[in-house]
Amino acid sequence: MQKLIYILDDETEIRKSLRVILEDEDYSVEDFANGKALLKALSKERPSLVLLDVWVGKEDGLTILGECKKLYPGLPIVMISGHGTIELAVNATKKGAVDFLEKPLSIEKVIQTIESSLEKTKDSEIPEFQLEVDEILGESSSIKRLKFAIFQAAQTNARVFLFGENGTGKELTARAIHQNSKRKKEPYIEFNCAEYAEDILEQELFGLETLGTSEPNEIKIGKWEAAQNGTLFLDEVCDISPALQSKVLKVILEQKLDRVNGKENVPVDVRVIAATNSNVEEAIREGRFREDLYYALSVIPLELPPLRERNQDIPLLAEYYLKKSIQENNLSPKTIDREGLDALNTHFWPGNVRELGNILERLSILVPGETIRAKDVKEALHGFKKANEMVARGDLKHAKEEFERQYIIKTLQICEGNVTRASKALGIERTHLYRKLRSLNISMDQLNEG
Repeated sequence: MQKLIYILDDETEIRKSLRVILEDEDYSVEDFANGKALLKALSKERPSLVLLDVWVGKEDGLTILGECKKLYPGLPIVMISGHGTIELAVNATKKGAVDFLEKPLSIEKVIQTIESSLEKTKDSEIPEFQLEVDEILGESSSIKRLKFAIFQAAQTNARVFLFGENGTGKELTARAIHQNSKRKKEPYIEFNCAEYAEDILEQELFGLETLGTSEPNEIKIGKWEAAQNGTLFLDEVCDISPALQSKVLKVILEQKLDRVNGKENVPVDVRVIAATNSNVEEAIREGRFREDLYYALSVIPLELPPLRERNQDIPLLAEYYLKKSIQENNLSPKTIDREGLDALNTHFWPGNVRELGNILERLSILVPGETIRAKDVKEALHGFKKANEMVARGDLKHAKEEFERQYIIKTLQICEGNVTRASKALGIERTHLYRKLRSLNISMDQLNEG
């Protein structure tokens, strides 16, 4: 059965062109020159998708969008505009648009957008739900599914295993599950298993009893016990040594723990959420992670989507991080133009949302004037290129150094080589900046490099 597409645009040639493109792709098409005609047709039947111009003569397309959503909340609507801005894209997304097309229209882009938008209609199978606490930004299909999974998980005490790349928001997701659960008023403890050597990790996790002579034993409560009646988030759980994994499994199964040097078992009622960036299947095959522990932890497995698979959310996220940085750094207001937003959309985002936040902070500080343009975005992303390559290799130390080096060079370029002005912009002492220049091997000759 052919899928029906409605087109609303006051330009006759645009409607004709879109009709030809879509009918060639075997879609059924109806087009309208005004909002009244569209809404009348919608009252009689539901199309598969609507292409809606932002301005239809004097009619506001965003208002029409709202009326369409009243009739069919799950109807995918793609906005079309000849003069889009990030604010417009954000407002359209907030009102329920699934995507945004910029004039002049590209045949390939139109077809690709419609296909991906129709794919998202599968989300209509998700029932209505409401998170009591919702700090996860995004309206994309994958984020809606993630939020529903959080809602489902939060209704239970089942253990959850979070999978995803660096920067996808595993900490935020774990906290959201806790904040929406029956344990929300009890402790929430985060513990990164990769930060400690094995002997220290065991003490930090399970606690320690120091043997006394004449006085009672001194007890240090571990993170597991501190989370009593609440939630314990074990980040980078695959970094726990195989020897200690058996003790973790025992605590999960028996709901009792032994402190290091302890004499008695301590009953614990703790919900465990685990997470990793590692390939768990590979770790199990290589004997680095116990299969029985994996199954004990992954009663509810959740895969967090990378940013490149949810770029519909980039306008919302960019607006949030830009405003956040401006407020925190006491800067003058800035906006990103449409071309700048397009440059963000086409980036691969190996560092995901965390990388996007860093880029927006950098742009808010270093771009003069009120508008961030595509050139500014590309320069900022170029500055992160070497750091991204190092992140892919796990070279954190040198990635940090490269970011800092590029950041200082760009600041000096904007300040035309004036070290005093640059030190003020960076918020550090002038003498400290000189030391940084020496340690990072930055010469003034490099300020002229692209």
